[in-house]
Amino acid sequence: MHKHGISRMWNFHPWTPQSTSARQAVTEQRMRYLIVRTEVRPFAPEDVHASFHDEEPLRDETASPEQRRQVAEADSLDAALQLARALASVGAVRSGRQRVKVVRLDAPRWPS
Repeated sequence: MHKHGISRMWNFHPWTPQSTSARQAVTEQRMRYLIVRTEVRPFAPEDVHASFHDEEPLRDETASPEQRRQVAEADSLDAALQLARALASVGAVRSGRQRVKVVRLDAPRWPS
């Protein structure tokens, strides 16, 4: 044991403030992935029929997005998927009342 009762297996480093250039580099980086837990919007069977008949999407997230319950950000796809798995373990997601979405923020937009 260490003199303060902390085991030697822990490697604590003294905190030092980052240099100005390092702080600026961190703040200039854009987050790459957004992880969102939303409510699933219910729809009626006639809405499905009308969607197929009119050849329009059933849900248009750009016009009327689903209500957000929780939002997180990640810098890599691995981190985003790990957060998404954790959010997917929520009971409301497992029962189908909510869903988890991973959105790449710097992805190109589809032409409209």
